[in-house]
Amino acid sequence: MARTTTILFAGIGLLTMAFSQADRAVDPPSNEVFPLRTVKHDAFRPGEKLTYVVHYGWVNAGEAVVELKEAERDIQGRKVWRAVGTGRSLGAFNTFFKVEDRYESYFDAQGVFPWVFMRRVSEGGYDFSQDYMYHQHKREVVTQDKEAYKVPGSVQDMLSAFYYARTIDFSNAKPGDVYTIDCFLDNELWPLRMKFMGKETIKLRNGKYRCMRFQPVVQEGRVFKGNDDLNVWITDDGNKIPVLAQAKVLVGSIKMELSAYEGLAHPIAKQ
Repeated sequence: MARTTTILFAGIGLLTMAFSQADRAVDPPSNEVFPLRTVKHDAFRPGEKLTYVVHYGWVNAGEAVVELKEAERDIQGRKVWRAVGTGRSLGAFNTFFKVEDRYESYFDAQGVFPWVFMRRVSEGGYDFSQDYMYHQHKREVVTQDKEAYKVPGSVQDMLSAFYYARTIDFSNAKPGDVYTIDCFLDNELWPLRMKFMGKETIKLRNGKYRCMRFQPVVQEGRVFKGNDDLNVWITDDGNKIPVLAQAKVLVGSIKMELSAYEGLAHPIAKQ
């Protein structure tokens, strides 16, 4: 990726199982029309709100919030949900590196694939925006620069990927199994790969959770030292929400911990 969004990348990037190297190019679009996907799922619903505290070392560096809402209108005659992810720096971090990031994804409620993605980044004086239109029936993405790219069917943006990952059935997962989700970001195709490591019970500040642990498969040496240095724990229940993400990066360590939740579709696996 051209630039790592410090706080919300930790919030959204880690939760969507992080990014591997972009190792596949995207092609110009074609005029072919493709059918749209439908996915059976019940892990989330509008009204869900997840709040996380991001720690950099021993410091509370920021807060990330991911919220799911009903969209105001349908797209292509299909029901749409609106996901909003925000990230902001806290305390002393505001003094030398203020962060205010916002991500929005309008994704298909039936197929859990995006139609529209918007990204607004403000980090330490660096600002940029992205607006993507996902023409899923054409398998193409059109950027804010009016450039069109051919992509795989039902390709994700980085925020909708957070929800699509929760539709995957892990009931028969075995340690070492790898799951892949195609994501289009920064005008490139990024395969999100996550390896199932097993089940564990972990203790956080607000209680114990029964979890499944995953290790995102990342490109070593860019942001993370190696795959062993990045772990994500999601609840072993019908919600499959991330409760903890830990990463050792080249310049320190990041930990992201669930601090509050509401509107869950199922009882949470908390002891």
